[in-house]
Amino acid sequence: MTCTEESLDSLRRAGDELADATVAALFERGEVGKFNTLMRYVSTVGAPLPDGLPDVAREYLAATSAPPDWVDWEEMEKARLFFMDNNVHISTALSFASMPACYVVPHVARLLSATHGLKYPSKRMAETGQFTVYLMQPGAFEAGSRFIPAAQKVRLLHASIRHHLEREGRWDTRSLGTPICQEDMIGGQMFFSLLVLDSLHRLGIHMSAEGAESYYYAWRVVGAMLGVDQDAVPRNTVEARRFLDLYMVRHMGPSAEGAHLTRQLIDLYEEVVPGTFFDPVVSSLIRYLVGDTCADWLGVPRTSWDTVVKAVPHVLGVLESIEDSSPLGAWALDRLGHLTTHLELSSLTRGRVMHYAIPEQLRKDYDVSDAVPRSRRWSPPAPTVPTVS
Repeated sequence: MTCTEESLDSLRRAGDELADATVAALFERGEVGKFNTLMRYVSTVGAPLPDGLPDVAREYLAATSAPPDWVDWEEMEKARLFFMDNNVHISTALSFASMPACYVVPHVARLLSATHGLKYPSKRMAETGQFTVYLMQPGAFEAGSRFIPAAQKVRLLHASIRHHLEREGRWDTRSLGTPICQEDMIGGQMFFSLLVLDSLHRLGIHMSAEGAESYYYAWRVVGAMLGVDQDAVPRNTVEARRFLDLYMVRHMGPSAEGAHLTRQLIDLYEEVVPGTFFDPVVSSLIRYLVGDTCADWLGVPRTSWDTVVKAVPHVLGVLESIEDSSPLGAWALDRLGHLTTHLELSSLTRGRVMHYAIPEQLRKDYDVSDAVPRSRRWSPPAPTVPTVS
């Protein structure tokens, strides 16, 4: 599909027919609680489905139990190796670029605020981190892995959010589009793939074009597993750039919800960082990766570390030179990256497995019935033409 305003307008009205029908049937029959209870411990590929599981859920799980037949497994293995080689940098980009990018889209920030307990931001971050780790494990789609069940549940979670907001009249669908629509799902796919690659480039990470395309390809597979219309998905990073640029120009802007979610993100990671001396690094990294305009919209404070953080690419460049020239150095840095990623995830999860479930109701203490579009779409400033003296 050609990326145009008209094509994106069409995607704004589309949801996920299979998941939406499954969730609607579960709610109509009062079987959501039973489904959540029975599925809580079905967390690995190949695990037998429990007795008493509603037929509609059993049919959905059967239909979504395998990756699409077009998957190129050599590309997926390249993506996994790319992730293993850059896991700590990718985790940094996901936390300090991808998540703030979600918050800089006002209607997405409003959705996140409405559907997650704002007092527990670590749960939101832990679910995202855990999902990515599941995806990049060896044999992610084979028996015993956790990725496919997680993807099946996340897809139903998205459908349940649409169910609640639309049927309870808590979302202005005419102005804002379908909640978690196809456009937003593809936009999210861009945040977790292309924007991560942009951030790695900004951090000065050495990566091949082949590795970057493979990483992007893996997230195309993720999108398919989450119900994204593959006819509308950009096929490569060049097409993805056009989509992401248009998506952000259409929707990005300041919002109270975005600023609140960002403040929570900063507070959360300041707690993870030992002591207080390095706390400002969190804000500075966000500002460095998303830029001053978006950082100002999100209320990211300016700190004395803003200038220091700009030296990060030089430091990482030295480390990568060591990695490239020394097998022992490469092993040590890869091991450190692996440990750092898992330490961060364990800090967020408190050592627990995060369970994805269909919410039987959205948070009552947050009302989204007043959701209104911004009065006008944000337009980027005109490019400045340097004067010749």
